[in-house]
Amino acid sequence: MAGHSKWANIQHRKGRQDEKRGKIWTRIIREITVAARAGGGDLSANPRLRLAVEKAKAANMPADRIKYNIDKATGNAEGVNYEEIRYEGYGIAGAAIIVDTMTDNRVRTVAEVRHAFSKHGGNMGTEGSVAFQFKHCGQLIFAPGTSEDRVMEVALEAGADDVVTGDDGAIEVLTAYADFEAVKNALEAAGLKPEVAEVTMRPENTIELTGEDAARMQKLLDILEDLDDVQDVFHNASIDA
Repeated sequence: MAGHSKWANIQHRKGRQDEKRGKIWTRIIREITVAARAGGGDLSANPRLRLAVEKAKAANMPADRIKYNIDKATGNAEGVNYEEIRYEGYGIAGAAIIVDTMTDNRVRTVAEVRHAFSKHGGNMGTEGSVAFQFKHCGQLIFAPGTSEDRVMEVALEAGADDVVTGDDGAIEVLTAYADFEAVKNALEAAGLKPEVAEVTMRPENTIELTGEDAARMQKLLDILEDLDDVQDVFHNASIDA
């Protein structure tokens, strides 16, 4: 199936992540903490914690630090209590934005998110105002040049919902949340390593932004992602890089 070109956007995001590697660890530790407290420290019985640990390993976090944070979250040691809060809003040209946060200070976080929206051309929405435009699902993306036939064969056999090929040749595999790990493991076992593998909020439709609008939207997204309490930012803009 044909799909929007997204490779340039992915490369931009990966570059941004490399620039802020220190913050990546902080965000992963928060995710490990919340996942372990919610579902326990047993990786085999806690899919969310398994995904968080995979992110930690991909970010080169030492195994002893990963274990320490799981033990801290599930033991009696004192630590910061984080709560998960989702904010929704609109960016340039009405593009939909979801901002997922983990915070120990709700008042601070909402003030920072609202300020980022208002200062950079967007505005906060109410709960549910844009979330209906997204689907919670697993997403695996392969670089242009990867065998589409092979990805499709392995992915669909493993239970994927769809395989979408972008205009630039990037291949996107979509799964139900519950099937993400099984599909990912099957693809990697077949020697097919994705550039991106994550559970995400995927937009059902996209808004094309070019020129000044694209630049303003990217600026807003970058500002939101740089906020200390922000874990993830999802949007439905297709930005002309």
